[in-house]
Amino acid sequence: MNRKEQYVAAIDIGTTKIVAIVGTRNENGKIEILGLSKAPSKGVKRGVVLNIEDTVNAIQTTVDDVQKRSGILFSEVFVGIAGQHIKSLKTRGYIMRDDFEEEIKKEEVFKLIEDMYKIHVDIGEEIIHVIPQIFIIDNETGIKSPIGICGRRLEANFHIVIGQVAAAKNIEKCIRKADMSVKDMILEPLASADAVLTDDEKEAGVVLVDIGGGTTDLAVYYDNIIRHTAVIPFGGNVITKDIKEGCAILDRHAEQLKIQYGSALGDIAPDDKVVSIPGISGRNPKEISFKSLAYIIQSRMEEIIDIVNFEIQNSGYADKLAAGIVITGGGAMLKHLPQLMKFKTAMDVRIGQPNEHLTGTSRNEINQPMYATSVGLIMRGFDYLDTYKKSFNAGTKDEFVRTRKPVVEKIDTETSGKTAGDEDENEPVQEEEKVSLTERIKKMLSNMFEVEDQKIN
Repeated sequence: MNRKEQYVAAIDIGTTKIVAIVGTRNENGKIEILGLSKAPSKGVKRGVVLNIEDTVNAIQTTVDDVQKRSGILFSEVFVGIAGQHIKSLKTRGYIMRDDFEEEIKKEEVFKLIEDMYKIHVDIGEEIIHVIPQIFIIDNETGIKSPIGICGRRLEANFHIVIGQVAAAKNIEKCIRKADMSVKDMILEPLASADAVLTDDEKEAGVVLVDIGGGTTDLAVYYDNIIRHTAVIPFGGNVITKDIKEGCAILDRHAEQLKIQYGSALGDIAPDDKVVSIPGISGRNPKEISFKSLAYIIQSRMEEIIDIVNFEIQNSGYADKLAAGIVITGGGAMLKHLPQLMKFKTAMDVRIGQPNEHLTGTSRNEINQPMYATSVGLIMRGFDYLDTYKKSFNAGTKDEFVRTRKPVVEKIDTETSGKTAGDEDENEPVQEEEKVSLTERIKKMLSNMFEVEDQKIN
């Protein structure tokens, strides 16, 4: 394996689909997707795994397919988490330094972040993300990067994302049953935001609204800082359900109607157009007008937009979002949705596609709102490796290379079927401890600077 080339693998476990994806990064920082595979998701409801077996089967199907397509075997993946159980809070933490004349080092910043994982959360919950927003040094506020500055007291405002332990454990269990391990768990709206938002939008103030099948994920940015996150337990599936019940038709016909003929604006739907739906089990076909279909969709979509509006107001940044709203996810493809959202929120609206950060031949195929989270997970994976990589010290390089398990390994057709994770007999592999997500992150942070400048493959 060429150790200079890094690969990252990710799995997006959604309510309607499960996507496995593998990518690499070129010298310009652009992401090239080497393989992508999706399968229908049957064991997930509103972003939460409810049927382990169905979910594992779908994961296994997509992983096998993407490994064949890309020629890359992988045993560690980045995975997204969403669901109604996700909540966020704001808090502040600080550390007192021994010597105020010494420059602040990144170890101290990581120590401050690590301390935030120890704050009290309710029973059955755990901290998924600790995101520093702004740093304060000796009461001097507005510092974005404190490293290299002198001071006695280092403090920061944090955005904390909390989720249910059981939900995270079920995701990990599914990945483990598919013979892989979770490298890191990432909040899905953060991944989607990375994929579709520009730096200018994040600076000016923007709301990312990712409309999936089971949930609508939301992230608010201002001045390049994440200000608010939320997961709304409604998505495209409730619209399909409304069409099914309102028109008394089958679920698959309702979904097809929504995708092919649906509109989010009833007033501009044609009066004279109808679509014929096959009758159930040989019964007479039904005729459904475009206008009545559009009004069913609009009424439910307005409810979702009202909750989005509430979350925007709740963020405290409603009057500072110059870049308006960016909608992505499979639900963003609904016809006339940007117009409805612009009318309901009085904000500028555009559809977000993950094209800005992509390169390579598969760029056009993947440049769709439904793949925003998947591409974002790959980007977050590379950020993770950049943040937590260690460097080589003299005398430790060879030892580390032997004991470090690669994230992914290129299939070598000239070898005798050696797979990712296989090691020579004289190259022992460190076995990962079965610990909780929080404990694993704490351990990783505390050991982060044992060796310096180490490259993770």
